[in-house]
Amino acid sequence: MTTSDWNQALSDLPDRCDVLVVGAGPAGSACAQVLAQGGPRVVLVDSQVFPRDKVCGDGLVPDTHAALRRLGVHDQVMRLAQSASAARCVAPNGSFIDIAGELAVLPRRELDALLCRAALAAGALMGAPARFVAPLRDEAGRVCGAELSDGAQTRALRSRWLVLATGALPNALLAANLCQRRSPSGMALRTYVRHPGMVDDLRQLRFVWHRHLHGGYGWIFPAPDGVFNIGVGLLDSREDDDRSARRRRGGSNLRQMFDQFLQAEPLAARLMREGEVLGGLKGAPFRCDLTGAMWSRPGLLVTGEAAGATYSFTGEGIGKAMETGMAAADALLDHAALVPADDITSPASATRSDEAVARDYHARLEALLPRFRTYRQAASFNRWPWLVNLVIWRARHSPRLMAKLGDVLNERRLPGSMLTARGLRNLLSP
Repeated sequence: MTTSDWNQALSDLPDRCDVLVVGAGPAGSACAQVLAQGGPRVVLVDSQVFPRDKVCGDGLVPDTHAALRRLGVHDQVMRLAQSASAARCVAPNGSFIDIAGELAVLPRRELDALLCRAALAAGALMGAPARFVAPLRDEAGRVCGAELSDGAQTRALRSRWLVLATGALPNALLAANLCQRRSPSGMALRTYVRHPGMVDDLRQLRFVWHRHLHGGYGWIFPAPDGVFNIGVGLLDSREDDDRSARRRRGGSNLRQMFDQFLQAEPLAARLMREGEVLGGLKGAPFRCDLTGAMWSRPGLLVTGEAAGATYSFTGEGIGKAMETGMAAADALLDHAALVPADDITSPASATRSDEAVARDYHARLEALLPRFRTYRQAASFNRWPWLVNLVIWRARHSPRLMAKLGDVLNERRLPGSMLTARGLRNLLSP
């Protein structure tokens, strides 16, 4: 597959399709692949030419592996990825536990490219650059496509359904009048460092909590070819209006937090001191808790990080982004919502179909909410690092607790109260 196959010019895309998916990250590509396999004509667009970089920790945790298997690309991903056997959780006092799980690391530049190619192989078309400008609406006000721009021209692409998988930035949500919270839920900063000599020292996905990293944590993840993804994330689960949230996060200097991480974590300091830094530090926002945006309106679904599909405790969102993308595709396919593209403006059953799709899609996302809510409560650990000392100390002496933590990581059980400050007594009981 050549670059031109997956970066078609905006002018070369068709005028109409069954589904237009905006955003070719994990959510958008997963949605486009499932839809295309079901028969509809799908156009997938992105504001950047692929392959492209994406700021992320790059960790593939168990829910990501499950989604990749459903898409049929797990083996391809794992041939490229660096596998890991455990997540090492390091407390502020230096003690640690290793939680076993199916884990791996693959830079998003490679992962997103592979997922996008899989969508094209299923029959979707992909155009880039194509930035979302605004939704198209029919005479009844129903969304029926989008205006797209490549910087030189703007054109309309009509569709029976529009799926927004546009990530954490609120621009597209604002243009579609779907944004309920402008400010991000958190911020992350990362870089890549090559240091083959430290591969034996850093085989796990390493998470580090420390009092100097108040409100977040640091990480070191082993990527392929002796490269490491090293960064910090600042996450906050408290409810705030946009003004107070911007004020608090604006006063938090992520670069200073990264420097404090290097002071708190000897392996991070050594990595940066001895290794080859590949590019500078890059930051990005993220949206958490399945909040901050409306999930749908007639003719339109919101999915992935645009819908808030990132955990507020850990900042992990690749797997849940793909899950929500596939949920959007399933809702559309299950309710025969895709009429022929030549009859997309006013099908007789449009209202009933819209309502059925929305009910189905909302039910699928609502089924995920209990997990998001308990991870939101667990974000207390990021504000009170001393809790991590206590929990890791207890886990080191309790096979039962270690087994529970393993079940949570591998999504065999909900975190429930065991990861909340309120439930600490039960968590630490014999």
